[in-house]
Amino acid sequence: MPRILDGKKIAQNLKDQLKIEIENIKIKSNRVPGLAVIQVGNVAASSVYVKAKTKAAKEVGIDVIDHHLVESVNQDDLINLINQLNNNDDVNGILVQLPLPKTINEEVVLNSIAPEKDADGFHPLNVGKLSISQKNDESLMIPCTPYGCLLLLRELNINLAGKNAVVIGRSNIVGKPMAQLLLKESCTVTTVHSKTINIESICKKADILIAAIGKPEFVNKDWVKEGAIIIDVGINRIKINEEKSKLVGDVLFSEVEHKVSAISPVPGGVGPMTIACLLRNTTAAFKLKFID
Repeated sequence: MPRILDGKKIAQNLKDQLKIEIENIKIKSNRVPGLAVIQVGNVAASSVYVKAKTKAAKEVGIDVIDHHLVESVNQDDLINLINQLNNNDDVNGILVQLPLPKTINEEVVLNSIAPEKDADGFHPLNVGKLSISQKNDESLMIPCTPYGCLLLLRELNINLAGKNAVVIGRSNIVGKPMAQLLLKESCTVTTVHSKTINIESICKKADILIAAIGKPEFVNKDWVKEGAIIIDVGINRIKINEEKSKLVGDVLFSEVEHKVSAISPVPGGVGPMTIACLLRNTTAAFKLKFID
């Protein structure tokens, strides 16, 4: 039977460690990390994510400053708010919940966040630092989902060096930074995508397969090598019938689970890790400013 990588449990362990660390920080400095969360509009999924992130932040002792803006907000007003938060010493991390309304340029908005307060790790300066650093520097603002995937892999307590790793997907948020993190672990990394020829045969050679393609249950048993490790980043809602739906990943779990040595489930795998790593980034940003 494969090892099911319990993201909820691993994320809770990380949050427990952060809570202790933040309690000690408060005793020493009479301060705690602060996270500003900006949501624009009322997209239902965004509201769910924001609620989960703010709840987790408060549980570990991070101060949360919520800014819920109307959908019609002007881009300049949004950037002005971010600039205010950039200059606020009580704010160590800034999170802008995506997607933003089509009238707003997401790239411009995200780039206006001070790199040292970029809780999501999306700023070009942080992306550049991740690319050129010689190792996985724990002080970096690392994109939360890829970092969560790496922590799931580390939970296996295996030597990742030399492993053949394939990342399905080349997004700036997951695919590209995931490849960088795996390279720093001395994996041999291949990135495949919608234009890749013979994608199935490439994936079948992977010791480690990261599925981040955004297509429900796309990867089946024919894509996977016997004994491979699978990290499923996908979160897709599919209909069961007219009344019911369920969340599935990018991997057809029921087919693949008996063939692999370890796999992350959906839900309960990468999702909880992403939130825990957001809290980790906010705490790391605080320490860089006030402690290190």
